Amino acid sequence: MDEPNPHLTLRARIADHQRLLGTFVKISGPSSIEILAGAGFDFVVIDQEHGVFDRAATDLALLACKASGVSGIVRVPALAPDGILSALDCGAAGILAPHIDSAGRAKELVAACRYRGGRRGFSAVTRAGGYGAKPMWKHVGEADAGVAAIAMIEDPAGVDNIDDILSVEGLDAVFIGRGDLTVAYGAGSRDHPTIVSAVDRIIDAVRRAGKSVWMMVETGPDIEPLATKGVSSFIVSSDQGMLRNAARDMMGGLSWFARDKRGSL
Repeated sequence: MDEPNPHLTLRARIADHQRLLGTFVKISGPSSIEILAGAGFDFVVIDQEHGVFDRAATDLALLACKASGVSGIVRVPALAPDGILSALDCGAAGILAPHIDSAGRAKELVAACRYRGGRRGFSAVTRAGGYGAKPMWKHVGEADAGVAAIAMIEDPAGVDNIDDILSVEGLDAVFIGRGDLTVAYGAGSRDHPTIVSAVDRIIDAVRRAGKSVWMMVETGPDIEPLATKGVSSFIVSSDQGMLRNAARDMMGGLSWFARDKRGSL
């Protein structure tokens, strides 16, 4: 079997069912992205929904993605065409949109990500358009071919309507939001049978549709059982989570110091 081509656009890599690994970026500034790209992640998700990213911070983060050679996906806070347009103009390789619970909302997401057949506002004097260097139709063609539209399924209605959502032409992947599903169903944890059943139902539907399903995990060992079920790509923790874990591990190794902070040097 041929080796996966890492130089394809994000959308093409998804269509190729490549296994991709990324993480959320919640700390603004370029450093986290440069570090994560250097570590070998395929993509990062710039988190406008739960992070601290306005347009200026998102622009800088996507510049870091371009400089580091890592795909930058933006999780927008809402399904709003102007917010999606802003992220795409700044150079986002994909849009992760929350609370896609119907075919209608999935169509809105796809339309906001596409010029042809969609409703993306045109401008080539942006980073995405090479600041005017790309001819109009070259930019349109490359953008439509390259930008990935990823729907977050995180509501009971989204689970119930999953087949209709997956039938929307141009939708590239779905991300299963176990945290929101757990809260929405009032389950005790994401391992509750109700959540496991919902996740399995989504994965089965995605398999039938021939599309890609993404999930978030906290640690590497969490990946294998989900990959066995058919999950193709993973968001592992976040820059904040990795920093917290590293700091905790560091302090755990310095327990001798914590026992006597009054010790002299």
